[in-house]
Amino acid sequence: MLLVRHGLRKYYLPGYRAGGPIRTLSNMVDRLGNELDFRVVTLDRDAGSNESYRGVAQGKWSNVGKAKVVYLSPQNSSMSQLVKIFHEVGPEVVYLNSFFDKTFTQRVLWSRFQRKLGNVPVVLAPRGEFSMGALGLKRAKKTIYIHLAKAIGLYRGLIWQASSEHERKDICRSLDFVSEDEIRIAMNLAPLDEELSVERKPRTFGDPLQVCFLSRISPKKNLDFALKVLARVKVPVNFTIYGTKEVPFYWEKCESLISLLPPNIKVNYEGEMYPFEVSRALKSHDLFFFPTRGENYGHVIHEALSAGLPVLISDQTPWNDIVKEKVGWTYPLNSMEPFAAVIEEVHGWNTDKHEEIAHRAVLYARDKANDTDVLASNRDLFMNAIVGTKA
Repeated sequence: MLLVRHGLRKYYLPGYRAGGPIRTLSNMVDRLGNELDFRVVTLDRDAGSNESYRGVAQGKWSNVGKAKVVYLSPQNSSMSQLVKIFHEVGPEVVYLNSFFDKTFTQRVLWSRFQRKLGNVPVVLAPRGEFSMGALGLKRAKKTIYIHLAKAIGLYRGLIWQASSEHERKDICRSLDFVSEDEIRIAMNLAPLDEELSVERKPRTFGDPLQVCFLSRISPKKNLDFALKVLARVKVPVNFTIYGTKEVPFYWEKCESLISLLPPNIKVNYEGEMYPFEVSRALKSHDLFFFPTRGENYGHVIHEALSAGLPVLISDQTPWNDIVKEKVGWTYPLNSMEPFAAVIEEVHGWNTDKHEEIAHRAVLYARDKANDTDVLASNRDLFMNAIVGTKA
């Protein structure tokens, strides 16, 4: 069965700097591409770049994995251009990523509001934008936009995707014009065929604990909180930071915090990494520390577990069952002491303990990747939208 679907995403492959959302969509294409005809409309460049991808055709459909992708320059992604592409494809579903995105989401919804898209169902995935931590950034500007959008009715009649029950509650709390029955829960898909292995560099008892942070360096990802936690840790730690300096003034703040750390804490900034480098880099560490302000999924958490790392994260993600599975810890961000205590605890583990937890983390990550219910919920998200329109 072949279904035509139309996905709009500001960034897509071969980009990687935008992080999790790119992996979310590429995993979806890979896992469902034999059943759905994916057409992705995206920018011709990566996040934070002013240069087009090399070797990518502009404005023409290209085969990228199991999808057909059209790359547009910022100057060629107008409402009229998007409407033109829409009518060329004739999609059965339009899938939008991000509530606030101006490049695609807002232009498509304005076109829909002006009745240029017909009655094609639109699914919108906010991608964690309504978590308390994420919404708190630039709150005034976002609040004004939400009120205006509500008054106009710009987002009326959409199907909403939440990756968890927690995100569904976030959406309902933030958008009083969206009812629970308009929201479908479909957790993000992990890659299925990745090689999961417990082969890691063993840590000698007493050596500095190898801790890492891997994400875009921005206020939402909360690196400054991690550095403040480390300032309270009494044991020797080597803390490695991987990620793009997305917000320059924020990185300057983090550098100031690094300069104040005690001698037992050593910090290395290793810059951004290509996706194929991530697994090997993670396996050289003992603990993944990610006190994010909000994730609707958090692919990097799955990647860390796949590499055999226990994860120390905030409670603002869907990964709260890691505590029950004994592969990590989640804490609210109102206190730094629990995070510091875990780091000191893990430093005290012997080699056998590290290997036991590594093995358990890999098995847990494998189970998550093979969850057939998650695959079915993603498929149903689109199938039910199509059936509902034709009914």
